[in-house]
Amino acid sequence: MKIGIIGGTGKMGQFFVPVFERAGYDVRVSGRKTALTNEELAATSDIVIVSVPIHDTCRVIGEIAPLMQKDQLLCDLTSLKVRPVGAMLASKADVIGLHPMFGPTVGSLKSQTIIVCPARADEYHTEALLKIFRNEGATCTITTPEEHDRMVAIVQGLTHFVTLCMADTVRRLGIDIRATQEFTSPVYQIELSLMGRLLSQDPLLYADILQQNPYVPAVLAACRGSASDLSSVVTGHDPELFKLFFERNSRHLGSYCEEGQKMTDALIECMVNK
Repeated sequence: MKIGIIGGTGKMGQFFVPVFERAGYDVRVSGRKTALTNEELAATSDIVIVSVPIHDTCRVIGEIAPLMQKDQLLCDLTSLKVRPVGAMLASKADVIGLHPMFGPTVGSLKSQTIIVCPARADEYHTEALLKIFRNEGATCTITTPEEHDRMVAIVQGLTHFVTLCMADTVRRLGIDIRATQEFTSPVYQIELSLMGRLLSQDPLLYADILQQNPYVPAVLAACRGSASDLSSVVTGHDPELFKLFFERNSRHLGSYCEEGQKMTDALIECMVNK
Protein backbone atom coordinates (compact mmCIF):
# COMPACT_ATOMS: atom_id res chain seq x y z
CA MET A 1 0.00 0.00 0.00
CA LYS A 2 1.07 3.57 -0.66
CA ILE A 3 1.21 6.36 1.92
CA GLY A 4 1.63 9.93 0.72
CA ILE A 5 2.79 12.61 3.15
CA ILE A 6 1.99 16.13 2.00
CA GLY A 7 4.60 18.36 3.56
CA GLY A 8 6.69 15.25 4.03
CA THR A 9 9.92 17.15 3.43
CA GLY A 10 9.37 18.98 6.72
CA LYS A 11 10.75 17.75 10.04
CA MET A 12 7.60 16.04 11.32
CA GLY A 13 6.85 14.46 7.96
CA GLN A 14 10.41 13.15 7.75
CA PHE A 15 10.10 11.72 11.25
CA PHE A 16 7.17 9.55 10.18
CA VAL A 17 8.59 8.35 6.85
CA PRO A 18 10.69 5.52 8.39
CA VAL A 19 7.87 4.68 10.82
CA PHE A 20 5.56 3.82 7.92
CA GLU A 21 8.34 2.21 5.90
CA ARG A 22 9.10 -0.18 8.76
CA ALA A 23 5.42 -1.12 8.70
CA GLY A 24 5.81 -2.18 5.07
CA TYR A 25 4.29 0.82 3.29
CA ASP A 26 5.59 2.50 0.15
CA VAL A 27 6.02 6.09 1.38
CA ARG A 28 6.18 9.07 -0.93
CA VAL A 29 6.36 12.75 0.00
CA SER A 30 5.52 16.07 -1.57
CA GLY A 31 6.73 19.53 -0.69
CA ARG A 32 7.57 22.89 -2.16
CA LYS A 33 10.66 21.56 -3.94
CA THR A 34 9.53 18.06 -4.96
CA ALA A 35 8.63 17.07 -8.49
CA LEU A 36 5.63 15.18 -7.10
CA THR A 37 2.74 17.56 -6.43
CA ASN A 38 0.22 17.43 -3.58
CA GLU A 39 -2.53 16.70 -6.07
CA GLU A 40 -0.64 13.79 -7.66
CA LEU A 41 0.11 12.36 -4.24
CA ALA A 42 -3.53 12.62 -3.17
CA ALA A 43 -4.82 10.96 -6.31
CA THR A 44 -2.43 7.98 -6.19
CA SER A 45 -2.05 7.10 -2.47
CA ASP A 46 -4.08 4.73 -0.33
CA ILE A 47 -3.43 6.90 2.74
CA VAL A 48 -2.77 10.64 2.51
CA ILE A 49 -1.35 12.50 5.50
CA VAL A 50 -1.20 16.31 5.58
CA SER A 51 1.79 17.55 7.58
CA VAL A 52 1.99 21.30 7.08
CA PRO A 53 1.86 24.31 9.46
CA ILE A 54 -1.48 24.80 11.23
CA HIS A 55 -2.28 28.03 9.36
CA ASP A 56 -1.83 26.22 6.00
CA THR A 57 -3.59 22.98 6.89
CA CYS A 58 -7.19 23.76 5.96
CA ARG A 59 -6.13 25.43 2.71
CA VAL A 60 -4.05 22.41 1.65
CA ILE A 61 -6.83 20.01 2.64
CA GLY A 62 -9.30 22.07 0.61
CA GLU A 63 -7.10 21.72 -2.46
CA ILE A 64 -6.86 17.93 -2.30
CA ALA A 65 -10.21 16.95 -0.74
CA PRO A 66 -12.08 16.91 -4.10
CA LEU A 67 -9.55 14.35 -5.40
CA MET A 68 -10.01 11.85 -2.57
CA GLN A 69 -12.22 8.76 -3.01
CA LYS A 70 -14.16 6.49 -0.65
CA ASP A 71 -11.51 3.78 -0.59
CA GLN A 72 -8.81 6.20 0.59
CA LEU A 73 -7.90 7.49 4.06
CA LEU A 74 -7.18 11.16 4.72
CA CYS A 75 -5.29 12.23 7.87
CA ASP A 76 -3.48 15.26 9.24
CA LEU A 77 -0.69 15.72 11.81
CA THR A 78 -1.48 19.21 13.10
CA SER A 79 -1.83 20.43 16.69
CA LEU A 80 -5.51 21.38 16.33
CA LYS A 81 -8.29 19.09 15.23
CA VAL A 82 -11.75 20.68 14.93
CA ARG A 83 -11.12 22.80 11.83
CA PRO A 84 -8.75 20.39 10.00
CA VAL A 85 -11.05 17.41 10.59
CA GLY A 86 -14.03 19.45 9.41
CA ALA A 87 -12.13 20.34 6.24
CA MET A 88 -11.18 16.68 5.63
CA LEU A 89 -14.80 15.56 6.05
CA ALA A 90 -15.64 17.56 2.92
CA SER A 91 -13.88 14.79 0.98
CA LYS A 92 -15.31 11.34 0.17
CA ALA A 93 -12.45 9.58 1.96
CA ASP A 94 -12.31 8.08 5.42
CA VAL A 95 -11.00 10.66 7.88
CA ILE A 96 -8.77 10.28 10.95
CA GLY A 97 -7.24 13.29 12.65
CA LEU A 98 -3.83 12.71 14.24
CA HIS A 99 -1.77 14.79 16.66
CA PRO A 100 1.69 13.62 17.75
CA MET A 101 2.17 15.10 21.24
CA PHE A 102 5.91 15.58 20.73
CA GLY A 103 8.35 17.35 18.47
CA PRO A 104 10.30 15.77 15.61
CA THR A 105 13.53 15.84 17.63
CA VAL A 106 12.56 12.79 19.73
CA GLY A 107 14.54 9.65 19.00
CA SER A 108 11.59 7.33 18.45
CA LEU A 109 7.88 6.79 19.12
CA LYS A 110 8.63 4.76 22.24
CA SER A 111 6.59 6.09 25.19
CA GLN A 112 5.28 9.00 23.11
CA THR A 113 1.58 9.90 22.86
CA ILE A 114 -0.38 10.23 19.62
CA ILE A 115 -3.94 11.56 19.70
CA VAL A 116 -6.26 9.74 17.26
CA CYS A 117 -9.62 11.21 16.18
CA PRO A 118 -11.51 8.72 13.95
CA ALA A 119 -14.06 11.12 12.48
CA ARG A 120 -15.22 8.89 9.61
CA ALA A 121 -13.25 5.70 9.45
CA ASP A 122 -13.93 2.01 9.21
CA GLU A 123 -12.39 -0.40 11.70
CA TYR A 124 -9.76 -1.54 9.20
CA HIS A 125 -8.25 1.90 8.70
CA THR A 126 -8.37 2.79 12.38
CA GLU A 127 -6.82 -0.45 13.57
CA ALA A 128 -4.15 -0.33 10.85
CA LEU A 129 -2.92 3.07 12.07
CA LEU A 130 -3.13 2.12 15.74
CA LYS A 131 -1.10 -1.03 15.05
CA ILE A 132 1.66 0.95 13.30
CA PHE A 133 2.02 3.40 16.17
CA ARG A 134 1.69 0.85 18.97
CA ASN A 135 4.24 -1.45 17.34
CA GLU A 136 6.69 1.46 17.59
CA GLY A 137 5.94 1.82 21.32
CA ALA A 138 3.57 4.78 21.18
CA THR A 139 0.52 5.31 23.37
CA CYS A 140 -2.62 6.17 21.38
CA THR A 141 -5.39 8.26 22.92
CA ILE A 142 -8.66 8.02 21.00
CA THR A 143 -10.96 11.03 21.31
CA THR A 144 -13.12 13.53 19.38
CA PRO A 145 -11.77 16.65 17.68
CA GLU A 146 -13.70 18.86 20.11
CA GLU A 147 -12.36 17.13 23.21
CA HIS A 148 -8.86 17.20 21.73
CA ASP A 149 -8.91 20.96 21.25
CA ARG A 150 -10.33 21.51 24.73
CA MET A 151 -7.58 19.41 26.30
CA VAL A 152 -4.68 20.85 24.31
CA ALA A 153 -5.84 24.34 25.25
CA ILE A 154 -4.55 23.29 28.69
CA VAL A 155 -1.76 20.87 27.81
CA GLN A 156 -0.20 23.14 25.19
CA GLY A 157 -1.98 26.50 25.31
CA LEU A 158 -1.69 27.16 29.05
CA THR A 159 1.80 25.65 29.25
CA HIS A 160 3.21 27.75 26.42
CA PHE A 161 1.44 30.90 27.64
CA VAL A 162 2.91 30.61 31.14
CA THR A 163 6.38 29.80 29.78
CA LEU A 164 6.29 32.84 27.49
CA CYS A 165 5.09 35.03 30.37
CA MET A 166 8.03 33.84 32.50
CA ALA A 167 10.49 34.65 29.71
CA ASP A 168 8.92 38.06 29.13
CA THR A 169 8.99 38.84 32.86
CA VAL A 170 12.73 38.14 32.99
CA ARG A 171 13.22 40.40 29.96
CA ARG A 172 11.12 43.22 31.45
CA LEU A 173 13.18 43.09 34.63
CA GLY A 174 16.39 43.32 32.61
CA ILE A 175 17.78 40.23 34.31
CA ASP A 176 20.91 38.60 32.89
CA ILE A 177 20.03 34.91 32.48
CA ARG A 178 23.67 33.87 32.86
CA ALA A 179 23.88 35.77 36.15
CA THR A 180 20.84 33.97 37.55
CA GLN A 181 22.53 30.63 36.97
CA GLU A 182 25.02 31.49 39.73
CA PHE A 183 22.02 31.38 42.08
CA THR A 184 20.19 28.54 40.37
CA SER A 185 18.16 25.77 41.95
CA PRO A 186 17.32 22.52 40.13
CA VAL A 187 13.71 23.61 39.70
CA TYR A 188 14.72 27.00 38.27
CA GLN A 189 17.10 25.22 35.89
CA ILE A 190 14.22 23.08 34.64
CA GLU A 191 12.02 26.16 34.14
CA LEU A 192 14.85 28.02 32.39
CA SER A 193 15.43 25.05 30.09
CA LEU A 194 11.74 25.03 29.15
CA MET A 195 11.94 28.73 28.27
CA GLY A 196 15.02 28.14 26.15
CA ARG A 197 13.48 25.12 24.45
CA LEU A 198 10.35 27.04 23.46
CA LEU A 199 12.13 30.22 22.34
CA SER A 200 14.60 28.26 20.18
CA GLN A 201 11.77 27.09 17.92
CA ASP A 202 9.49 28.56 15.25
CA PRO A 203 7.38 31.38 16.75
CA LEU A 204 4.65 30.85 14.15
CA LEU A 205 4.01 27.32 15.46
CA TYR A 206 3.26 28.69 18.93
CA ALA A 207 1.28 31.58 17.48
CA ASP A 208 -0.99 29.05 15.74
CA ILE A 209 -1.37 26.89 18.86
CA LEU A 210 -2.35 29.88 21.01
CA GLN A 211 -4.27 32.00 18.51
CA GLN A 212 -6.21 29.43 16.48
CA ASN A 213 -7.56 27.16 19.22
CA PRO A 214 -11.07 28.45 20.06
CA TYR A 215 -10.80 27.07 23.62
CA VAL A 216 -7.63 28.99 24.54
CA PRO A 217 -9.27 32.37 25.39
CA ALA A 218 -11.30 30.83 28.23
CA VAL A 219 -8.17 29.13 29.57
CA LEU A 220 -6.23 32.40 29.51
CA ALA A 221 -9.09 34.20 31.26
CA ALA A 222 -8.91 31.62 34.05
CA CYS A 223 -5.13 32.03 34.18
CA ARG A 224 -5.41 35.81 34.50
CA GLY A 225 -7.95 35.34 37.30
CA SER A 226 -5.60 32.97 39.13
CA ALA A 227 -2.66 35.36 38.76
CA SER A 228 -4.76 38.26 40.03
CA ASP A 229 -6.01 36.30 43.06
CA LEU A 230 -2.55 35.02 43.94
CA SER A 231 -1.04 38.48 43.54
CA SER A 232 -3.59 39.86 46.00
CA VAL A 233 -2.80 37.06 48.45
CA VAL A 234 0.95 37.67 48.20
CA THR A 235 0.76 41.44 48.60
CA GLY A 236 -1.77 41.04 51.42
CA HIS A 237 0.92 39.38 53.60
CA ASP A 238 -1.61 37.04 55.22
CA PRO A 239 -0.08 33.56 55.62
CA GLU A 240 -3.49 31.99 56.28
CA LEU A 241 -4.89 33.27 52.98
CA PHE A 242 -1.81 31.92 51.21
CA LYS A 243 -2.30 28.57 52.93
CA LEU A 244 -5.94 28.44 51.79
CA PHE A 245 -4.94 29.23 48.18
CA PHE A 246 -2.13 26.65 48.27
CA GLU A 247 -4.13 23.85 49.86
CA ARG A 248 -7.15 24.35 47.59
CA ASN A 249 -4.94 23.57 44.61
CA SER A 250 -3.12 20.78 46.40
CA ARG A 251 -6.43 19.04 47.06
CA HIS A 252 -7.43 19.42 43.40
CA LEU A 253 -4.23 17.72 42.19
CA GLY A 254 -4.67 15.01 44.81
CA SER A 255 -2.31 12.05 44.51
CA TYR A 256 -0.51 13.62 41.55
CA CYS A 257 1.30 15.93 44.00
CA GLU A 258 3.31 12.96 45.26
CA GLU A 259 3.77 11.61 41.72
CA GLY A 260 5.05 15.00 40.58
CA GLN A 261 7.49 15.10 43.50
CA LYS A 262 8.90 11.71 42.55
CA MET A 263 9.12 12.56 38.85
CA THR A 264 10.96 15.83 39.41
CA ASP A 265 13.25 14.18 41.98
CA ALA A 266 14.22 11.64 39.31
CA LEU A 267 14.76 14.41 36.75
CA ILE A 268 16.90 16.41 39.15
CA GLU A 269 18.93 13.30 39.94
CA CYS A 270 19.60 12.83 36.21
CA MET A 271 20.68 16.47 35.92
CA VAL A 272 23.08 16.19 38.85
CA ASN A 273 24.64 12.94 37.61
CA LYS A 274 24.86 13.74 33.90
